[in-house]
Amino acid sequence: MPQFIVIGHDGKDEGALERRMAAREAHLKVCAESVASGNQLIGAAMMDDAGKMNGSVMIMNFETREELDAWLKREPYVSGKVWDRVEVIPCKVPDTFAHCFPKKA
Repeated sequence: MPQFIVIGHDGKDEGALERRMAAREAHLKVCAESVASGNQLIGAAMMDDAGKMNGSVMIMNFETREELDAWLKREPYVSGKVWDRVEVIPCKVPDTFAHCFPKKA
């Protein structure tokens, strides 16, 4: 199954961290659902040098780029305008790491 690295870069405006915190609970809920379905392999907040969250990185597991794009449309950090730029990079997690990830439901 194709995998994708998703890098969401937070906005740099004054209200960016406030928007992130407002959407965080909904974002974490979507992540938990995505892990349970096998669509999300891992995720992490990116941090600046001062330890402040400023983005996200995830490895996602979808049959097609279109399915990933549909997921992104409902991702709270997208709909909540937390991320001002999203990079999507196709990737392949080798079987060596397959034991680390849940099986797709």
